[in-house]
Amino acid sequence: TKSTAGADITESEVRALFSLWNNALATGDSRIVASRYAKNPVLLPTVSDVPRTDFAGLKDYFDGFLQKQPQGKILSGDIRIGDGWCQDAGIYEFTMGATGDVVKARYSYVYVYEGGQWKIAHHHSSVMPEGIDIAQPITEPEVRGLFHLWNDALATLDPDAVAKRYAKEGVLLPTVSDVPRTDYASIKDYFVNFLQKKPQGIILESNVMIGTNWCQDAGIYEFDLLGDKVKARYSFIYKYEDGEWKIAHHHSSVMPEAQLAGGTVIGDAEVRGLFSLWNDALATLDPDTVAKRYSKKPCLLPTVSDTPRDDYDKIRAYFVDFLQKKPQGKILESWVTSGPDWCMDDGIYEFTMGATGDVVKARYSFVYTLEDGEWKIAHHHSSQMPEEIVPKAMLEEAQKAMA
Repeated sequence: TKSTAGADITESEVRALFSLWNNALATGDSRIVASRYAKNPVLLPTVSDVPRTDFAGLKDYFDGFLQKQPQGKILSGDIRIGDGWCQDAGIYEFTMGATGDVVKARYSYVYVYEGGQWKIAHHHSSVMPEGIDIAQPITEPEVRGLFHLWNDALATLDPDAVAKRYAKEGVLLPTVSDVPRTDYASIKDYFVNFLQKKPQGIILESNVMIGTNWCQDAGIYEFDLLGDKVKARYSFIYKYEDGEWKIAHHHSSVMPEAQLAGGTVIGDAEVRGLFSLWNDALATLDPDTVAKRYSKKPCLLPTVSDTPRDDYDKIRAYFVDFLQKKPQGKILESWVTSGPDWCMDDGIYEFTMGATGDVVKARYSFVYTLEDGEWKIAHHHSSQMPEEIVPKAMLEEAQKAMA
């Protein structure tokens, strides 16, 4: 139950930290599970409104949860690595050995290197807010293979063949055009010109994420354009539509200039002040203003949508609807952790919806990074208070198990 990874950690070693925690669950000993967390932890559990911020609170929660004999596996996840910290966020599934029940949930782990070991500084787990359909299975190699279908379409030099690789409501943000292409005709129009260069591409770096009837491949590709080599960054998001995997979102951009690494650390009050910047953006009722508070490579797990929002357009689309409620928030409880060029704020916040007068409480996690001289939101996980949405019978079972 100890991490063997050093301070310089790889993505596979980050993912292995989940296995250490899962193995601790298998012991059935709440003390062993609690020991996987850092000295100053924050656990926002799936079926309790009470944040657990010390060893005793962690042990108390797992005293009840372990009665179900849980064993988990990660279905989809996104890993980020920083200086002395790393993050794994996505969707996991638990099989309860005591009952046979299978439960899906969203998760965020932030690990810190403490006392020569990687420990859990932050763990946020929340039930899936929308109903889940049975997923069309796809593997990581199959996701990467979808690029070859698109590349083969380029090789035909037929703009119709390329445009047919996109979904009915596909969005193309092309490399050398400011105009978003959002329908078949405009996507075809772009490739009429682009195909004159007889492009053929190869993927140099790829990062795959898989969800329920959607998948994502993001990285760096290189094109041969009539003998010229051009490198660019790409994001493909595919959706399963009418029995086929189609491109729902395609963002291609030139390689930006290398950014110098910094080492800025800010105080707790400044970290909490970043929430006010985001809340002020909400007050403008402008979804672009809100979306600009997020980093270039963001991850938003919103309160009332199962769909991870991992780029500007999807974050903006979420706030188009949310801002109709005229929300204004305030932090009720907050726990801050800071490091070089990153910081995080976890806790409970409350929103007053100006359009209706409704007051709504939720749990939150913000991870901020310093980007182009500004603090931006790299990760935002918001979830309803679980005791308000988890079925009453499930809560009663958990309470009996803790008794």
